[in-house]
Amino acid sequence: MNNGINVVGLYVDDQDAALAFYVDKLGFRVHTDVRNGTYRWLTVQHPDQPSFQLGLFAPGPPVHDEATAQTLRAMVAKGAMPPLVLSVADCRASYAALKAKGVEFTQEPVDRYGSVDAGFRDPAGNGWKMIQAPHNGK
Repeated sequence: MNNGINVVGLYVDDQDAALAFYVDKLGFRVHTDVRNGTYRWLTVQHPDQPSFQLGLFAPGPPVHDEATAQTLRAMVAKGAMPPLVLSVADCRASYAALKAKGVEFTQEPVDRYGSVDAGFRDPAGNGWKMIQAPHNGK
């Protein structure tokens, strides 16, 4: 029997830049940062979700050959990977706070289907949707 998902990984081209973005701008915390030669296992977690880790992984050896790593980096940079979703209580307030910290948005907050969402990308190009769930009774 399994106990659920513990780590989901993202490909990033620069682990230090990704770490700074996720910790300094989004407010995540470092969970694990260990190296084995040139390989680095780097995970962060949202302070309100201590059982879930987001892996910030650089394509390359020992997992990928250089041609595959280049393809993956190019796909991420183009925004071709599936978007991630960040749940927020107030999308417009979160948008203003993150924008003030230097997060570059690809979409300002928009009302749709009773919720509010905005879009941004991390330094590697991974797309994020920031969604405020609909309020019951509205």
